[in-house]
Amino acid sequence: MSSYNKLVSLLGSEADSLLNHESKTISKEHLQLPNPQFVDKVFGQSNRSPQVLRSLGQLFGAGRLANTGYLSIFPVDQGIEHTAGASFAPNPIYFDPENIIRLAIEAGCNGVATTFGVLGMMSRKYAHKIPFIVKINHNELLTYPNKFDQIMFGSVKEAWNLGAVAVGATIYFGSEESNRQLVEVAEAFEMAHELGMATILWCYTRNNAFKKDGVDYHNATDVSSQATHIGATIQADIIKQKLPVNNGGFKALNFGKSHPKMYSELTTDHPIDLCRYQVANCFMGRAGLINSGGESAGASDLAESVRTAVINKRAGGMGLILGRKAFQRPFAEGVELLHTVQDVYLSPEITVA
Repeated sequence: MSSYNKLVSLLGSEADSLLNHESKTISKEHLQLPNPQFVDKVFGQSNRSPQVLRSLGQLFGAGRLANTGYLSIFPVDQGIEHTAGASFAPNPIYFDPENIIRLAIEAGCNGVATTFGVLGMMSRKYAHKIPFIVKINHNELLTYPNKFDQIMFGSVKEAWNLGAVAVGATIYFGSEESNRQLVEVAEAFEMAHELGMATILWCYTRNNAFKKDGVDYHNATDVSSQATHIGATIQADIIKQKLPVNNGGFKALNFGKSHPKMYSELTTDHPIDLCRYQVANCFMGRAGLINSGGESAGASDLAESVRTAVINKRAGGMGLILGRKAFQRPFAEGVELLHTVQDVYLSPEITVA
């Protein structure tokens, strides 16, 4: 079976809807789409310094997706964000930082995004072998009761010292602490750019009030897309966002501001159009949108990951950042899963809608 036929098979009953959808909302002609010259043509017009362009070149030039304009990033910050025991119990070898980096290399990822501790422990052995992305803030789970906050775990200078080409950070938009996080991350990204590193922002929404009448609007495209727009505004080079699942959060929750055309013309209920609206809010694709793989559900992980990748690619996104679905299974299976997801971006048959 060819790789494309395998992908079609994994999409199952959704294959026709996802692979043949023609988006009639925001035309792809208006987007800056991923391509081999993306760093030159898009970031090369920006205020990013030659050092930042070199770091972006390293990131885009690594792994199986090298020089395509697409990214496959392997993230492992769950040891802090979800506790190490809960995250690594399915496969305890990943308590060892070296195995995290080994999996990213074996799977041909563009980069590995993880903590100061993991990358610092293996820096001299691997910093020149795969691009390092240091996740500089985290929501630690030992504060009781748990809260929606992200705190800095180290300095941007230390990320540079251990050989990182980029820093990553999270802002919980909508949380009580989001204003402080916004200022901290904006300052950190400015420093990272000064030191020649690229910047990646996890643009997540967090507020218990974003659930109403049994419907969760955290991943509504109108709400999450505004988070991505703010992320692009503080000069994140790449935006990480969860795949949208619905729309109408601003209207249902009766907050923020919206326009009727956001719902009638700029998007539809089709998952590709919902994601296209996220891309549009990333400065029409000038800041690359990478969607997250989400938690592991077991046997359905491969099909779900391929579905997410197809939606992201056809919407005009830049790739996938996928961790738990890969490292919470045997090493070889994790490599195979990541390769299959990358095949979506390598497949000429899967085009932008």
